[in-house]
Amino acid sequence: MVTTAPTGAVTPAFTSVAEANAESFARLDDADPWVVDVQPAREVLPGYRDNLVLTSGAPMSWHDYTGGQREALIGGALFEGLADNREEAIARFATGEIEVGACHDYSAVGSLAGIYTASMPVFVVENRTHGNRGFCNFYEGKEPRRLNYGCYDEGVRDRLLHVNRVLAPVVGEAIRRRGGIALKPLIARALRMGDEVHSRNAAASILFNREILPAVLDMVDERVDGVRETMLHLAENDYFFLRLSMAAAKASADAMVVPGSTLVSAMAFSCRGFAIKLAGTGDTWFEGPPPIHEGKLFAGHTENEITWMGGESPITETIGLGGFAQACALSLQEYQGGSPEVMIERNREMYAITYGESTTYRIPLFGFRGTPTAIDARKVLETGVLPVMDVGLAGRDGGQIGAGVIRAPRECFLDALAEHARIFGRR
Repeated sequence: MVTTAPTGAVTPAFTSVAEANAESFARLDDADPWVVDVQPAREVLPGYRDNLVLTSGAPMSWHDYTGGQREALIGGALFEGLADNREEAIARFATGEIEVGACHDYSAVGSLAGIYTASMPVFVVENRTHGNRGFCNFYEGKEPRRLNYGCYDEGVRDRLLHVNRVLAPVVGEAIRRRGGIALKPLIARALRMGDEVHSRNAAASILFNREILPAVLDMVDERVDGVRETMLHLAENDYFFLRLSMAAAKASADAMVVPGSTLVSAMAFSCRGFAIKLAGTGDTWFEGPPPIHEGKLFAGHTENEITWMGGESPITETIGLGGFAQACALSLQEYQGGSPEVMIERNREMYAITYGESTTYRIPLFGFRGTPTAIDARKVLETGVLPVMDVGLAGRDGGQIGAGVIRAPRECFLDALAEHARIFGRR
C-alpha cells in the first residue's frame, strides 16, 4: 500500500457502500470529457516544476526505479536539458536536484513509462459535467523505439522535438479554433466502427481528424506552418487517439471519488508491480505483483524478453473501455493473439465484476448492451474474476516487442478492501 499526499480528509458521506457506489457510478457515467487545448506540461499541469519528470505507476523514490522505466526517466531528463549526460542525470536524480513524480498525482496519465517533462505538450481534457481536468502527453509516432518504451537516442530526441515544435502546435491550434471537441460521442461511435480505444484506435483517430478538418482547412488557407506535415502524421498513425482516450478516461475517473465507495478509480503499473485506487479511499494506492499476461510477440522476439516499465493506459478499462469493450474490436486478434471466441467470452466475463453498464459506450455484438463499467473490488474477490486489459508489451532492451492481454493481480483488491474496512467498517 502506498499513500500519496491526500487531497482532503476521507470521511463517510453515505450511510452505506451501496449509496456511495451508486453515486460514484453516476458521476462516472455522467462525465462529459472535451479536449480543449494542447499546451506544454509546465503551463497546465497543477503544481508542475521545471526540474520535474513524471512517470507511470504508484509513486516511488528514484532508487526504486529499474530497467526500462529508469532508462526512460534518464532519457526524459536529458531531453529536457536537466543534465548533460547519463551519469549526471543519475547523480541529480539521486540528490533530488531532478525530481521524480507520479503522473496521477498531477491529474495526468502516461502510456508505458509515461514520461512527462516541462516542455512536452499535453492534451488538456475538461470534464464539463464536474469541472475537473485530465491530461495525457502526445503520441511519439509508430517507431518501436520510443521514450515511453525505455529508449532514448538521437532519433528519439529528434522525434520528440518535432512533436514539440511542429505537430503539437498545429493540433492545439485546430482544437482551439473548434472551441474544443466532445470526446464521449466520438468514442461511442468509434466502438461501433471496430475500436475499443486502447489497443485499437483506427476509427477514433479518423473521426478526430474529421472533427478538426474545418479548422485545418482554414489554417491551410492562412498558410500556417506545419499543417500539411501534421495532418499526414495523423493520417498514418492509428494510435494517435490513444492519448486522447486516456485523458478522457482520466478526467472521467477522477470524478468518481466518493468516500466509502468500493469502485476502482485507477489502475496502473510500474517496473515494480501493479496498483489500483478505490474511489472511496482517497489517494492511496494498493499494490501487488506484476500483472498476469498473455500475448503475441513480434517476429524475432521471445517470451523471456518481456519486461514491465510502467503503464497507465489501463485507465481506459477503469471506465469501461479497452479490454472491457474487447468484443467491439475482434480484429485485435491479429495484433495481440487470441481468437474471436476468447475475446467475446473475456468481455462477457467483465460484467460479473462491474457495478453497472455504460449508458453511452455500447457493444454492437451484444445487442448494443452497455460496456461493463466501474470495477467493484468486492465483486473481484467474490467471483475470482480478475480485470482484463489490452496492452503493448515492452522488451528488456527497450522498444515494443509485442501486444497482448494482462490481468490485474488479486493482491491489490485484498489490500484495498482491508483498508476500506479499516476506515469505514464492514458494511
